[in-house]
Amino acid sequence: MPEVKSNSKTSKNLVLFVYLLLLAVIGPALFWLINNKPQGALKSGNPAPKESASPSSDPVEAGSIQARLSLGNQVLFTEDNQPEKQAAVRAYEKGDYPAAIAKFSAVLTNNRNDPESLIYLNNSKAALKGKLIKIGASVPVGGNLNVAREILRGVAQAQNEIERAGGIDGKLLQVEIANDNNDPAMAKQIAAAFVKDRNILAVIGHNSSEASIAAAPIYQEGGLVMISPTSVARNLSGIGSHIFRTTPSSKAMANALATYVTQAARKTKVAVCSASKTEASQSFQEEFITAIFENGGKVINIPCDFSAPDFNASDVPAQAISAGAEALVLAPSLNTINQSIDVLQAAKRRLTVFGSQTMYSIETLKQGQSDANGMVLAAPWHPSLAAGSPFAVNAKKLWGGIR
Repeated sequence: MPEVKSNSKTSKNLVLFVYLLLLAVIGPALFWLINNKPQGALKSGNPAPKESASPSSDPVEAGSIQARLSLGNQVLFTEDNQPEKQAAVRAYEKGDYPAAIAKFSAVLTNNRNDPESLIYLNNSKAALKGKLIKIGASVPVGGNLNVAREILRGVAQAQNEIERAGGIDGKLLQVEIANDNNDPAMAKQIAAAFVKDRNILAVIGHNSSEASIAAAPIYQEGGLVMISPTSVARNLSGIGSHIFRTTPSSKAMANALATYVTQAARKTKVAVCSASKTEASQSFQEEFITAIFENGGKVINIPCDFSAPDFNASDVPAQAISAGAEALVLAPSLNTINQSIDVLQAAKRRLTVFGSQTMYSIETLKQGQSDANGMVLAAPWHPSLAAGSPFAVNAKKLWGGIR
């Protein structure tokens, strides 16, 4: 494990923390999909939280970086900004931690699967004790609320388990949440703010590959450990000794899907759609094409770029079939998942459709409906592989079902 930026932060603390986070960030982040997947909708299992798919409105002004950071002094998830939560953050901001603990506990009684409130509750306990280890967690609150919550459920569960165990060397874990909106420029500003804070030991983030790649050099130069829970782009590897990720790379995802397509599904003529302006999408497409050739298959070239201004989803299936394709692989970017779902619906099962890990989204289920039945996707995690895992059991006990 590389050194962090303060000599007083021991490698033992960092190893313990990273070990718990690697366990925690994968499972509970998926609980929404585990409990709400329509029967038969998708063939593959539930993955780790994917790079987010569809943007939503930004709940804060972009001008102030402090408006995007919170230990408990403000609500970043404004959709959850009920009076009880406002009272809790006011107590935290005043330094009245006993009152904040009581009020955040009350909020969680009414909404047990609110990860922001659970993090703020444990932050209040850490502040009251006075002995703490501080980390950052950067998520796309303004880019995709569901994904932001999923990631924070993993972080919150790890923090909760550390708190119940009495901390790390007697120190409780405090998490500063940041909203980067999945915007590379904002991710850079947040990274700079985290690096400037000499009390922060490490950072969980970012969600999209573009945000992670933009921020990573800043963390590397500042000597601050960054662990992305979801970024798959190959360019993230090799940026520096302080940069990590928990999700398999695009190469691992692409190889697994190509093997399934050619060997299990027995499809050897495959067309691929991707987003030319996005690193993660391009990484997956290039690795997938290589893997298809290695498995004895053939790639059918068709004009299918989700980033193209004149992209027409309804034309894609017919073009693929006319060119001789037996299957179509959709590898959208996080901002073009709607276009990929349009292609899925236009296909009407005239050819077999597969997808990259980005397609494993609640949007695919909501919009794809029956057209997604039987679709096989690349996924970095499957619940059957963790059957009976104490971690999965604890996640279900903690979060229940996701609204």
